[in-house]
Amino acid sequence: MRVTSSSFSDGGTIDPRYADQGCGGRNMRPALTWEDAPEGTKSFAITIYDPDAPTGSGWWHWVVVDIPAGVTSLGEDADLPASAREWVNDYGYVGYGGACPPPGPAHHYIHTVHALPFERIPVDDGAPSAPLRFTILANELANASITGLFASGGQG
Repeated sequence: MRVTSSSFSDGGTIDPRYADQGCGGRNMRPALTWEDAPEGTKSFAITIYDPDAPTGSGWWHWVVVDIPAGVTSLGEDADLPASAREWVNDYGYVGYGGACPPPGPAHHYIHTVHALPFERIPVDDGAPSAPLRFTILANELANASITGLFASGGQG
């Protein structure tokens, strides 16, 4: 698999409009496009993770599942497919939460698309995010990532 973005390049700086409002952003989701999913893919999940967050376990900015196999891109801040389900992020609300690291060096925001073997992931709505992420990783057929950098204060 391969994932790209027209919103930022792999290893490049993420534009502040994709940052959380608390960091002066508009909390817009960046565009993502993926290709070469393996045979047997029935849906996709997308995760955005910051491993540099000073929490001891990183920070989950977005987890969305049940994106149909026929969908191979999401435009910038585009509506999600009707079947898609979003989970609670580490900010504590359902949906996308943009970058907003504490002052200091740029953080890495890993945007990963996961190919899954089922149309609907077998995790109930409202379940904690950790078991959902475990189910994604334990069952994925393949994944691909693109990483953007963001630092508070516009540094990159």
